[in-house]
Amino acid sequence: MDLSCTPEEEEFRARLREWLAKVLPGLPPKPSPDDWPGRRAYDLGWQRMLYDAGYAGLHWPADAGGRGATPTQHLIFLEETENAGAPYVGANFVGLLHAGPTIAAEGNAGQRARWLPPVLRGEEVWCQGFSEPDAGSDLAALRTRARRDGDDYVVSGSKIWTSHAEVADWCELLVRTDAKAPKHRGISWLAMPMDAPGITVRPLRTLAGSTEFAEVFLDDVRVPVANRVGEENDGWRVTMVTLSFERGTAFVGEVVACRRVLGELAREARKNGRWDDAVLRRRLGRLNAEFRALWRLTQWNVSESERSDGVPGVGGSVFKLRYSRARQDLYDAAADVLGPEALDLDSRWTLDRLSSLSYTIAAGTSQIQRNIVAERILGLPKGR
Repeated sequence: MDLSCTPEEEEFRARLREWLAKVLPGLPPKPSPDDWPGRRAYDLGWQRMLYDAGYAGLHWPADAGGRGATPTQHLIFLEETENAGAPYVGANFVGLLHAGPTIAAEGNAGQRARWLPPVLRGEEVWCQGFSEPDAGSDLAALRTRARRDGDDYVVSGSKIWTSHAEVADWCELLVRTDAKAPKHRGISWLAMPMDAPGITVRPLRTLAGSTEFAEVFLDDVRVPVANRVGEENDGWRVTMVTLSFERGTAFVGEVVACRRVLGELAREARKNGRWDDAVLRRRLGRLNAEFRALWRLTQWNVSESERSDGVPGVGGSVFKLRYSRARQDLYDAAADVLGPEALDLDSRWTLDRLSSLSYTIAAGTSQIQRNIVAERILGLPKGR
């Protein structure tokens, strides 16, 4: 395993830095967090700029419309854009980080041609319809049914925690197509148009006040069979591809952000006198080591994915498990450094602290990640 960058990769980094320095000062102001149509337009606008500059779908294969860059170049892109303060993928994250890579890996030629270019050009937004109210962390226990009727599936059921549903054009949707099959084998992966009759979207307000999630109710929604990615009842395998992208690379930029936040806390502690507390210094030092280790683990996972056609492996679960805890520890430490400021409801520190609580649930709970690590990495027997 070689964690160093080649001369070509360093040249790529330099060109990217130069481009970011040129375009970022000219970006319009960010819209209000509650203005989802405005946020959609802002995020799609940034995506179009990336596309025009040749940075959209950087790590996607060339036959899927990407640049076919190496995973290491993708890592450099995420690191440099985060360090420069560039916009995050925002409303585009499901399409760019989950659905798009899944379709690139598992879709047929027609599906790739239909869905991937609009994602890369910043024209369409995707949401994720996986979780259900009664399934909890047991994704395979989903109950949303899809009944075959000619060239369509007729879908009924409900989804929860559907990211960006209120501004999405498409939904990556898991449905049960065979109620009699074992629960992992009767599932199919569909691309559902969000303007289809029978769809009701009800936004959910999170603890931090955001409405980025929603409940989605499906009442005899017709989805063309041609929108199924993979074979019928093979959706669980396709879903594992989706989740490998979600856990393998989707949080990379956030590790960079956490390292930057940690530096801010250290500087603030030196200014306000908290740096004299040896216990606090050790705590910040341990967090620094933790995030450095997570960055190295990310590099290792990327190195592994280079040997598996760009699809991350189960090592992403190790990363996700530890990162979720480290992020919460970081904002616990922020409360010690900042004191009452960390409790101000209008402070970004407070909102980030509240947001950090969700990371042991999002993209697979920590309990699920432990099971994956135990069974698929350590080879331990399944629990009864």
